[in-house]
Amino acid sequence: MPVQVGQVVEGKVSGITSFGAFIQLPDGKTGLVHISEVADEYVKDINNHLKGNQMVKVKVLSIDNNGKISLSIKKALEKRPELRSSKPAEIEWSRPNNENLSFEDRLAKFMRDSDEKMHDLKKNFESKRGSGGYKKSVQF
Repeated sequence: MPVQVGQVVEGKVSGITSFGAFIQLPDGKTGLVHISEVADEYVKDINNHLKGNQMVKVKVLSIDNNGKISLSIKKALEKRPELRSSKPAEIEWSRPNNENLSFEDRLAKFMRDSDEKMHDLKKNFESKRGSGGYKKSVQF
């Protein structure tokens, strides 16, 4: 039975290159899994993910007019459905250590923390520029 676009089939890794892997499909044809379709994360070396003669599940992405078959391993993996709630997520605006503070007190604390972080950033930035010579003031 010939493979069709969208179908998930199991095949054997018949060859590995720097740009992807060739997969021998059940109908005797060979398709290519591009390196970007091997895993959800960045794949620098395909040999860390696939080995020769390994059996893998692949999804048929496309079949062009010349018969070249484009495959994907990451799209063949079953995705767990996300649990969706009918109501929007509740946001916890208050933090336990700030429960008794008024809005003005929280704002003042935020401004103090922000000023301290900006001071640390400026100090760190100026120390990396080196001493001596012309120092340009940093404006954030």
